Amino acid sequence: MLIEDIFKALGDPTRLRIARLLGAMELAVGELAQVLGQSQPRVSRHVGILCDAGLAERRREGSWVFLRQSESGSAVIEAVQALLALAETHEPAFAALCEADRKKLAAIRDAREAAAETYFARHAGEWDELRALHSADAEVETRLAEALADAPLGALLDIGTGTGRIAELFAERAERVVALDKNLEMLRVARAKLQHLPASRVELVQGDFADLPFPAASFDTVILHQVLHFAPDPAPALAEAARVLRGGGRIAIVDFASHDHEELRTRHQHVRLGFSDRQMAELLKAAGFAAAAPRALEGGALVVKIWTAKRRAAAATAKSPALETAQ
Repeated sequence: MLIEDIFKALGDPTRLRIARLLGAMELAVGELAQVLGQSQPRVSRHVGILCDAGLAERRREGSWVFLRQSESGSAVIEAVQALLALAETHEPAFAALCEADRKKLAAIRDAREAAAETYFARHAGEWDELRALHSADAEVETRLAEALADAPLGALLDIGTGTGRIAELFAERAERVVALDKNLEMLRVARAKLQHLPASRVELVQGDFADLPFPAASFDTVILHQVLHFAPDPAPALAEAARVLRGGGRIAIVDFASHDHEELRTRHQHVRLGFSDRQMAELLKAAGFAAAAPRALEGGALVVKIWTAKRRAAAATAKSPALETAQ
């Protein structure tokens, strides 16, 4: 990140506005174009200059491209945002543009929330049906928070974030949260739910839990909340969780104890009908974890279990052999 490139990148009013907007939240290129009142090709050109200067980062999510403030060179990024805030106080014309942009940004937030509400309305019946079988969500969340209360969360990875609820729950306690999901529609729902949080604290990423798009030893805590029962083979997912955790890092798995509710396979696409403590202990040990005693919530027909474990320092950091063979 060269200072001359930064000044050159910021030498245009539109790019100043884009930098200010990205300081507030992650935006798709189309959303930026909507706020700025400019064509997508023109906005993309400006974005390319900001990315080349290290001030912004692109991330593809299906057919959409999302932009966020760069995470590298954080001190420089903070200085740029401070300078832009100062410019608003001394330059009335720039302040007026930024205020107009923020009003349009509010419309973007409202549109996201409306799309999320539509999704919830479409699926509310099936989710309520499943919730009726187990302990209340609030109780599960309280017990999960207790299970992770004995040490700082640090950098947290929420695998299979779904609606983003777990990422939201722990955002204040973690240094930063990365919320990952394979389903694009669920990511859009999560983005609407998490958009009130600072863009620098929460990142949403599309990816598969059996092939995580992160370097080894990137996180201190990994959570899989009601995710593992969708895995035909949980071993690769846990091996990947171990790979991206630092030595001594923790994993928390919230899922169902073994059960015989066969209808969940067809009605809710559950591949596995829960896990026994013995199964989970063996899976965690094979992935390089030292497991703690599990916690059980027995408030319904389905027993919810919380399994926690620490990554042993000697756990492998490479991708699992099964994944390497598949590749």
